[in-house]
Amino acid sequence: MTFSKLANTTIGSISLGKLFSAAVALLVCLIVIRIVMRLTSRLLKNSKLDPQVQKYALSGLKLLAYIITAIIVVESSGIPSSSLVALLSVGSLGVTLAAEDILGNVAGGLVILSSRPFTLGDYIEASGTSGTVQEITLNHTKLLTPDGLTVMLPNKALSAAQMTNYTALGRRRVMQKVGASYDAPTETVKQACLRAVEMTDKILDEPAPCVYLTSYGSSAIEYTVYCWAAAADHWSAQISLGE
Repeated sequence: MTFSKLANTTIGSISLGKLFSAAVALLVCLIVIRIVMRLTSRLLKNSKLDPQVQKYALSGLKLLAYIITAIIVVESSGIPSSSLVALLSVGSLGVTLAAEDILGNVAGGLVILSSRPFTLGDYIEASGTSGTVQEITLNHTKLLTPDGLTVMLPNKALSAAQMTNYTALGRRRVMQKVGASYDAPTETVKQACLRAVEMTDKILDEPAPCVYLTSYGSSAIEYTVYCWAAAADHWSAQISLGE
């Protein structure tokens, strides 16, 4: 049997020649995908993108490359690719409608990972919850609250909410309220508070500590002490100052 006759031999409605063309197309596409993925990986490593963003970008590119490969292979086999494209379109629409919240969280995760309003270890407050950032994924952000609770915040809501990052500057303010008698001179009370700050461990010299008279109570005057500690020392400094 000559090659032309063999190529024209059909299996069902597909000729062996078309199957061979599809196999060659598949092999070429896989080689191209491998080369493109390596080049893209190198480019991303040299960029300033977050490692997690790089990982998800590579995964998305690989998925897109495989979809294009499937269309090329189907076309090479002689099967009209229009039906496959239509099927993928309907399938993607169904998935999009069913996973609208998930896709919203993914979009929010990409915004957070690319803009970096906070990083692992930061203490933040958002959506009425405050805590230390333990994990950032495409779907959610995990916070550890001061009382030891783990809170999972959806990225869709977190990326759109007003958020306060208490540790972005590398330090946190320590505040302590002090009550004093009306008979105690104001300057004497302030100097006593500043001496107490000087004796407290892990309080920073800069910004300089300060004391303000903040309110007059029925039986005492309230003063508020403001000082700063390194972000990692905030809670221990706060407790020590209050003792």
